[in-house]
This record gives sequence, structure tokens and C-alpha cells, in this order.
Amino acid sequence: MAMMRLRREDPRVVGSFRLHRRLGAGGMGVVYLGSDRRGQRVALKVIRPDLAEDQEFRSRFAREVSAARRIRGGCTARLVAADLEADRPWFATQYVPGPSLHDKVAEEGPLSAADTAAIGAALSEGLVAVHEAGVVHRDLKPSNILLSPKGPRIIDFGIAWATGASTLTHVGTAVGSPGFLAPEQVRGAAVTPATDVFALGATLAYAAMADSPFGHGSSEVMLYRVVHEEPQLQGVPDALAPLVRACLAKDPEDRPSTLQLSMRLKEIAAREAQGLSDVRPPAARPGVRPVDDRPTGRLTERYTERTQGRAQRTPAPGARGGQPSRVSSSRNPARPPSRTGGGGGRTASRPGVRTGAGGPRRPANPRLLRQRIFVFVVVTLIVLLGIAAAQGLQG
Repeated sequence: MAMMRLRREDPRVVGSFRLHRRLGAGGMGVVYLGSDRRGQRVALKVIRPDLAEDQEFRSRFAREVSAARRIRGGCTARLVAADLEADRPWFATQYVPGPSLHDKVAEEGPLSAADTAAIGAALSEGLVAVHEAGVVHRDLKPSNILLSPKGPRIIDFGIAWATGASTLTHVGTAVGSPGFLAPEQVRGAAVTPATDVFALGATLAYAAMADSPFGHGSSEVMLYRVVHEEPQLQGVPDALAPLVRACLAKDPEDRPSTLQLSMRLKEIAAREAQGLSDVRPPAARPGVRPVDDRPTGRLTERYTERTQGRAQRTPAPGARGGQPSRVSSSRNPARPPSRTGGGGGRTASRPGVRTGAGGPRRPANPRLLRQRIFVFVVVTLIVLLGIAAAQGLQG
């Protein structure tokens, strides 16, 4: 998360916390990086001076603190302290290191299907805890999701409201961010957990495409597209597109629940991660041959062609012109290929197997052949020595 130096008008101490840097500013106030006496770092939000006297903004701020207190689980930053009665109300939560999802995608581009699904599964599980506390976030978007080393965290519950509350603060004015608002929010209808599901679908589409599924334009144009036009999901991976489209259904009843989303996204993340491991297998250790290293597919065809090519390039005894002899099935279809004393050829279909008139013979044993040659030579020498001895005696 980008940090900025404190400005001249910024306070240096709030409550028991010393402020060090600016983390950001929004419509309600400024967020600072602070620390307590023990060195624990916190993200401390302070209402802007011009809004501190506005009871409506004080009420919204109180709702954010109330929502943070009710939610249990690791999906949100833990509430550390708050003071709603101060001249400038503030509250501090555990500091979450890491960039927002918006900043990460803006800097590095679209996320992979596996990463998008993994983040979506964690956010869905977090929303289950949020909704069990009776809270609807109503402004879930990439900039309100921090990617910490321990997983994504949902922040900024400034406009969170109890389930079933209206989304209108003034007549005709919707609360939230265009492009991530659900159609029922634009119409001013009651919000439900399905409202956050719509925002999560738009957030996942942004993570996968690095763009909003409803394009860009003025607030009026974006709100019109959300209500009347279908989302553009051409850049979303095929594994995620059907589920994202279901989240962006116009009718809240047609959207999946957060529990269903969590389970489905976990399956997709596991499958996509397995697919990546299949594409990039770990390198084999030197000197260790894989268990199954047989050639398959096109490699088998090339291996067979090379073997046959070497056999065809080897001239057979008795062949004319140095060409390998071939047995034509049309000339003698009933006689198998054979090797005769007058020439002929040797088939290359099974190297090491001799064939004759009586059919294929067993392969020659080199050891037995050497023994026979040795016996023949010894017997010949004995015979010659005998003949020489006989001639000597006659002389």
C-alpha cells in the first residue's frame, strides 16, 4: 500500500496512537498509519473536519465501527480501538500490509484463472462471516480488498448496513461505486447478501480482465449499463466465465450464495493449479530416468520411421545395385520371406530373427555360436596334427 508523508494539517497523535504516514483518503475521511506504545501498527481512520459536524456522516461512521465489531473471522481487519464521541470521530483496525487488488492489477495486469479463483474463494468465505453478522458491505470493489501475505482482506465498511436496509441516502442517490453496484442498489431497493455477490462477480471480472465488465463512462452511463445491459466478459477465462456471469445476474434470486461460490471457486482454483503443474512439470534429477519414458503420439511415429529408414539404408547380401532386396507378395504370396544360400534379402520387420523355408527360426545365440567355432577349430587342429604325425612316422 502506498504511503505518503503527513501534511501540515494532519494530526500527529490521535487517542493513544502516534501517526506516521498517510495511507489514503476517501469520501468519509483520511486513513493513517499509526502505532501504539507497544509498537503495534494500525490503520486509523479519522472523519474529515468538515463532516465531523454532519450527523448523517457520524451515523455512517458509527455503522462502520459497529459492523467491524460484529464480524468474526480472518476476512477483515480486526478492530483495535474507536472513539465515536470525539470532535473528529476515529477508529483503528489492525494494519494489513499489502497492495489493494486494484493496484496489483493496475501494475501487473490481469491475474491468472487460478489466482482469481483462489482470491474469489477466500473473499466468498469472508462474506459468509460478514453476512452471518447481519451485515451487507454494499461497496465491495477492488480498492476495498487488500492482498495480505495471509490472504485477501475486506476493508472500508463505511457504508455497510444491516440486511434489508435501503441503499438511498438522499432521493435518487445510490450509495456505492458505479460499475460494482447491484441493480437493486441503483433502483433503491433493499439490499441482501446477493448484493455483495453481484459486487464480488464484478470484482472477479476486473481481476481477470483488468477492466470493468460494464466498461467506462459517467456515473449515469455506468448505472444504466448495470441495470439494463449484460456484462462484457470476453477476457474472463472459460473456467470462470459461467460462474462470474451467474454472480452478475440482474435478479438477486438468480445469483449463487456466498457458500456455493466459496465451494465452487475452491474447486476451480485447485483444477487450474493442477493444470499449470501439468504444463510445467518439475525438472527431473540428473541420472534418474522417469518411470514412464516411452515415446507416444508423434514421437512414436518418428521413432518407427527412423528405425525403418536405417533398415532400408542397410544393403542386404545378394541385392543388386546396392538396394535392399524386397519380397513381393504378388510374385510369391504363399512363401514367407526367406534367406537362401544363393542370395535374397533379410526382412527388417524383426531384427535378429532369421527366416527360412520352414518359417521363422529362433534367434541365433552368439555364445553357442562361439562355442561351436571353438570346437571346430580344436578338432581341425587335432586332425592336422594327427596327419602330420602319421607322415613323420612313414618318413
